[in-house]
Amino acid sequence: MIDQEELKHLLLKAINAAVRAGALIMEVYNSNDFQVNLKSDATPLTLADKKAHQEISSCLMKTRIPVMSEEGRNLLYEERKSWEYFWLVDPLDGTKEFIKRNGEFTVNIALVFNGYPIIGVVYVPVLKQLYFAMQSLGSYRVDNIDYDINGIESLNSLISSNNKLPFKTDTRPTTIVVSRSHPSKETQEFIDKMREDKGDIELIARGSSLKICMVAEGYADIYPRYGVTTEWDTAAGQAVAEMAGCEVVSLEDGKRIAYNKEDINNPWFIVRQING
Repeated sequence: MIDQEELKHLLLKAINAAVRAGALIMEVYNSNDFQVNLKSDATPLTLADKKAHQEISSCLMKTRIPVMSEEGRNLLYEERKSWEYFWLVDPLDGTKEFIKRNGEFTVNIALVFNGYPIIGVVYVPVLKQLYFAMQSLGSYRVDNIDYDINGIESLNSLISSNNKLPFKTDTRPTTIVVSRSHPSKETQEFIDKMREDKGDIELIARGSSLKICMVAEGYADIYPRYGVTTEWDTAAGQAVAEMAGCEVVSLEDGKRIAYNKEDINNPWFIVRQING
């Protein structure tokens, strides 16, 4: 069992890996050559995905904890089913948003223990915003985090009461955040039902795991996801949301979303403030 001090050390490792990967992503983002290819499932893959994957894998493998990354090799369930701890990584979440150059993409790193995330790091390279969370520590957002050759040396330097999630927000209508690139009939039906129940509804579209982070921040109340997502899309954001007092549960049975399943696709799910 990893103790709390070692978990803090691992969290700092993940933060530095995410921020460094973000710097490499921005080098490609600011260039004229994304080198876009299609993977076997017809989703796009860019040079930025590859560079971020290589950087994160190189850093996290030093922890001697297995790494499962979207851009890594396809690990068979028989090979990973006995893992107690493992890193779950999406080196560039929101590749479509990256290609559109709208800035709504993230680097996602989670540490999963017995099927559930206990550490989560979400870095937004364009905004230089860092979200991180750990059991017993809580969930935080820190702004103006840029890559430094020496890295971030102290976790305590990032933690203050001012950046702990959720943030206090002014009175506002019930706010639903939805996917910018993956609309669905079921999502629209959910919104229509909420309008019937609540009246005034504010609707916000975002890309990548920024949707989950908005609920964690308290800037949105609900994120319903009717559509295909995979484990690396959600694990880091789930940690950030849960440790900010939210829940991330299946729309089918209301159970908490779990990881390292034989089928790495998530069920349809909802992220919401528990008091929402």
